[in-house]
Amino acid sequence: MAFSLLSFFFVTTAVPAVENVPASVHDWEVLWAKVLQKNVDESGRIDFESLTRDHFDLDRVVAFIAANAPSNKPNMFPGRVSELAYYINAYNALAMYGVVDAGLPTSLGGFSKFTFFYLRKFSIGEKSISLYDFENDIIRPMGEERVHFALNCMVVSCPRLPRTAFVASELDRQLDTATRSFIAERRNVTIDPNKRTLSLSAIFEFYTQDFLAHAPNLIAYINNYRSEKISQDFKVKFLNYNWTVNKR
Repeated sequence: MAFSLLSFFFVTTAVPAVENVPASVHDWEVLWAKVLQKNVDESGRIDFESLTRDHFDLDRVVAFIAANAPSNKPNMFPGRVSELAYYINAYNALAMYGVVDAGLPTSLGGFSKFTFFYLRKFSIGEKSISLYDFENDIIRPMGEERVHFALNCMVVSCPRLPRTAFVASELDRQLDTATRSFIAERRNVTIDPNKRTLSLSAIFEFYTQDFLAHAPNLIAYINNYRSEKISQDFKVKFLNYNWTVNKR
């Protein structure tokens, strides 16, 4: 009975019925980059008001995701890196589309968070899945912890949304740049030498185990991406996560 009741509340995000859906991964990446350049500013804020008026290209991006994924078109995604680049772009595009489809909520915190990430279902390669399950069951098991600086759920405390697509041929460099940029921002990593404290984005708290698979502790992990190292005896604190939708 509990399962049936929960199933009643699932929100299925309809696949856009559009023509001219990209025929290849490359064309899809180019189209997604076009959407980003048009609707995302240099600070990573999204012009959702504009997207509500003109979302034809975003619709085409989402329609491609619904029809094509490594699970049903393995020949389109030759290898782990190609798959991972697709997953990052797909997650970001679906999160953007989800905000528009949900009617531009001001925040994705509280009950809205549960509805948006757990109950709202998206079509990915002809399968239906929530963003929560997409991230935790498909993306995270690939073992690339730097995705946490590339995946964007469209809220203020997320990593900065880039204005270009992630592509397999450049993915290692892109993820390295995203990681260094995230760690360099004071809103994500703040050092207080007087109190000997290190205040970190809650992303480091949410996914601690992923980072500790690549370093003995969080300070050591962060030091891998900093020229000025942080002392290992600093006390680590975590900042509150701002779930306000990151719109212009």
